[in-house]
Amino acid sequence: MAEVIDGKAFAEGLRERIAVAATAFTAAAGRPAGLAVVLVGEDPASQVYVRNKGKQTVACGMASFEHKLSADTTEADLLALIAQLNTDPAVDGILVQLPLPAHLNEQTVIAAINPDKDVDGFHVVNVGRLATGMPGFVPCTPLGCLMLLRDRLGSLAGKEAVVIGRSNIVGKPMAQLLLAESCTVTVAHSRTHDLPAVVGRADIVVAAVGRPEMVKGAWLKPGATVIDVGINRVPAAEPGKTRLVGDVDYASASTVAGAITPVPGGVGPMTIAVLLRNTLVAAHRNAGVALDESAL
Repeated sequence: MAEVIDGKAFAEGLRERIAVAATAFTAAAGRPAGLAVVLVGEDPASQVYVRNKGKQTVACGMASFEHKLSADTTEADLLALIAQLNTDPAVDGILVQLPLPAHLNEQTVIAAINPDKDVDGFHVVNVGRLATGMPGFVPCTPLGCLMLLRDRLGSLAGKEAVVIGRSNIVGKPMAQLLLAESCTVTVAHSRTHDLPAVVGRADIVVAAVGRPEMVKGAWLKPGATVIDVGINRVPAAEPGKTRLVGDVDYASASTVAGAITPVPGGVGPMTIAVLLRNTLVAAHRNAGVALDESAL
């Protein structure tokens, strides 16, 4: 049976290291690191997520600034708020919770954020920095995946990696991160011919495609390390109930893989922890305070 990669435990350790570094930053800078989160509308999942971010930000010794706007907020008003946060010295990181209401253009809104405060790593400047190996901010989920892979495998150099999914939020940045680690990287997607054969070559499989239990154990190379980014809600055995599953068929995959992340409890807990890490890195850069970023 595969070793279970415990993302919840890793995220807890990361938050502990962040809390220590955040205390040191406050002493050095004379202020806490600050994260501003902007929520537009009443999406229930987004509300829960924003609440959790706020709690964890404060728990790590950083300042949390929440801006809750009505669903009918105009784009001009949202952009004006972002412009204000861009120049606020107390704010090191800015996160606009997605998805936005349909009348707001996500690309326009993301482009308005100062790239040095873009702790989500979605701004085109940070995308370019990642692609060219310059220091910037990387989307939280793929960076969390990379941390779990390094913790499990040590050096990733020379390993064959397959990323299933080509989204801007996970698939593409994940591929760039693995390339930077000297992996041989294939990005597979819905048009890939003979996906099981492609996956079967991989030492590392990152599944981020949004299809419940699509990747089967029979697809995997024996001993492969599997990172399952998927969070899919499917009907449970009990009528009217649902359960969470990943993009990987855990039951069959865990008999073939060398290590695998569970869903829930794998990649999910890493995302907010990495967001806090990015915010603390931004604070040090903005304030000119030295930080060994590799220690986080």
